[in-house]
Amino acid sequence: MMEKLRRMVNEIANTHNKAHLSPLHRSLVPLLFVSSSLYKLALSLRHFLYQNGLFPIHHLEVPVISVGNLSWGGNGKTPMVEFISLWLAHSGISPLILSRGYGGGDEIKMLQRHLLGTPIKLGVGANRAAVACHFIQKYGYIDTRKSSWYEKQDSLDSGKIGVVVLDDAMQHWSLRRDLNIVMVNGLTFRGNLQLLPLGPLREPWTALRRADVVVIHHADLVSEHILKDIESMIERIKANIPIFLTKMDPTYLFEVGVMSAKISFTAIHKATILCLSAIGSAESFVKRIQKMGAFYVDRVDFSDHHAFLAKDIELIRAKLGELDNKFDSKPIVIITEKDYDRDPEIHKQLYPFKVFVLCSTLKVVPYRGGTEGSFKKFIKDQLKLQVPAGH
Repeated sequence: MMEKLRRMVNEIANTHNKAHLSPLHRSLVPLLFVSSSLYKLALSLRHFLYQNGLFPIHHLEVPVISVGNLSWGGNGKTPMVEFISLWLAHSGISPLILSRGYGGGDEIKMLQRHLLGTPIKLGVGANRAAVACHFIQKYGYIDTRKSSWYEKQDSLDSGKIGVVVLDDAMQHWSLRRDLNIVMVNGLTFRGNLQLLPLGPLREPWTALRRADVVVIHHADLVSEHILKDIESMIERIKANIPIFLTKMDPTYLFEVGVMSAKISFTAIHKATILCLSAIGSAESFVKRIQKMGAFYVDRVDFSDHHAFLAKDIELIRAKLGELDNKFDSKPIVIITEKDYDRDPEIHKQLYPFKVFVLCSTLKVVPYRGGTEGSFKKFIKDQLKLQVPAGH
């Protein structure tokens, strides 16, 4: 029941014209409008209390990068956090990632798996200032704006923290930040322009004035015309703000239960595929699979962070049975890494159907002079980091 309600709310939030909604959907709009108005009031009050010093803003001894967004799910925040953190580590700076661990911690589990064996530290907790202080007290810190590269290499070996990277922190105002990166989902950037829960927005678009840089994610899945529309809207709110484009670049597949064996994308060429996901932007996941040469692609979507239950597995098995009968070939299930890390065991219950996990990494898309190199240089210059040339 709750899953159905979440899906209806999501459909309302992403529909521009209310006339296109069913009567049942329209019946929810007045309640959602009241809730959205109360949310707006609470948001304004909270912002006022921080701006006027009535709520404390904590300062850390090291530079702080915030990666956040203005709308719910699918904006690429966690992949961007991983991208920046790996670059910093490669440059001789030991970063600390801070996350609130929302939604059962699926994103944290994914980061832990990806970053295993690196000097990158992960701190989880709602009070991120307290978590940061704990890590800095435990490992020490180094001022990366003044230290030489050789000193940073020694710091990397000793584990001293050089930069803090906040995951999903646009609305987390209790920590002062030196760089505000705002991610925008190119596929769903507008929605109905309303605040939660009537719409997808956590804050009005005017909050982009607090951003230092905007990154349009899933840029490879939208047209040039839409990209120009997004750019124009951003520049009307904050002129001359740097804008970069990113995408998720598929790297390989692995089968659930056999993580060590990488599978080539040729395994799904001309195959019947069922995309199964509980993420913020299922559309981007499905579109990416459709571009990989499958014979037929179907989908079963759940709300973001949904924990699969036995009844969900039955529903999915029924869908797989339909596809098997329709095409007379056993379909392959493809899930995201986030869905895998939420519960690595549950998908084994779909046997004898194969379940593959799609692995992807974030890439900066060259666009109007914006490249991976210029993006890294922008961060380095903004934070005044002492990073050797070529990093």
